[in-house]
Amino acid sequence: MSPVTKKTERLEQRSTSEVRDLIERAADLSGRSVSDFIMSSAEAAARETIRTYQVIQMTTAGTANFVQAFLNPPSSSERMEVAAHRYLELVDRA
Repeated sequence: MSPVTKKTERLEQRSTSEVRDLIERAADLSGRSVSDFIMSSAEAAARETIRTYQVIQMTTAGTANFVQAFLNPPSSSERMEVAAHRYLELVDRA
């Protein structure tokens, strides 16, 4: 049996009766309590928001690195030149 994490933190929120009814209906349809439905939905939304933010941050950093490498490419080594010639020979035969 896996260990159960004890839930010690409390979150509270206020909503309209329409939103509460909507959440209760969705929780009922999914076979979960309102509390479980709200927590799992909020957790999923939080993880997605963080993932999206991290992708944007990495994309921005990656773009800067790509532009820098594109504008200032390193010189090719002798091994790279040999490999490029070998590749071109193989492609020309095909």
